[in-house]
Amino acid sequence: MSEHAQTVLQALRKAPQFAQIENVDSITRLGGLTNLVHRVDMSDTSVIVRIAGEGTDEYINRSIEAHNAEAAARAGMSPTVIFAEPASGLMISETVPDIETMTPALFKSRAGSPARAGAALAKLHSSGEVFQFRFELFAMIDDYLKILSTKDVKLPEGYDAVVAAAAPIKQVLEGADIALAPCHCDPLCENFLDDGAVMWIVDWEYSGMNDPLWDVGDLSVEAGMDAAQDAELMTAYFGRAPLAAETGRMVIYKAMCDLLWTLWGLIQHADGNQAEDFWAYATGRFERCKTLMQDPAFQSHVDAVRTG
Repeated sequence: MSEHAQTVLQALRKAPQFAQIENVDSITRLGGLTNLVHRVDMSDTSVIVRIAGEGTDEYINRSIEAHNAEAAARAGMSPTVIFAEPASGLMISETVPDIETMTPALFKSRAGSPARAGAALAKLHSSGEVFQFRFELFAMIDDYLKILSTKDVKLPEGYDAVVAAAAPIKQVLEGADIALAPCHCDPLCENFLDDGAVMWIVDWEYSGMNDPLWDVGDLSVEAGMDAAQDAELMTAYFGRAPLAAETGRMVIYKAMCDLLWTLWGLIQHADGNQAEDFWAYATGRFERCKTLMQDPAFQSHVDAVRTG
């Protein structure tokens, strides 16, 4: 049993259908950088119990998350939400049987996994569901900077200059007249569950209406995909080879997701989150962002989006 077994049981009993439960077969700690996530196995069912991490309410609206998680389940590529308590951030959902929780290594070793991820994202984006919240990259950067201004932490050297260099990119994206779609917005590999035939997507904390190619570009970064994997991902996503402007948006978001998640990592570092070395996480992402933006090919992708 997990060291958090009693906490998890107390949380599980908040769901009406589990209110009287006394014993379970097992409680297993799962991954999670900011939350306590456990699988609870009972005699006739198993569920995932997610207890929100301390301080996460500073930057996550749990009511929006619950709404979007339920919409994603209706879209058919996320597990059913059994119980949600937005006030505390507690969420209990169904498990998906016989899956592998993906990692960068598994995206490389499991044949067809980039294509299955692309198909799952396409299913979400074309579902017609409407998420609450508008995921606005540059507004979120400003919001995270405001949070950081109240904490004892410094920005990586040159961060402000890179944000300034990204300003023209904001104008190009705004001029592209992009149709918004319900997006995950935080496609870590570990948020993809693969059964070898289809992929499921979980964890809707940062979800909202967004340019759908944000999800595609961000997943490519998180999985460390090479050019061949990117091509597999994009071809499965579109059902055809992508246009130059579509590839351009995807590459732009590779850089922009690192720009945003640098700040997220700094918030975790300032809050003393021990899940990993968040200073190294933040500075590593920032350096990767700079490298991509300084690549001579990057401007050609921006130009492709500008010309459509």
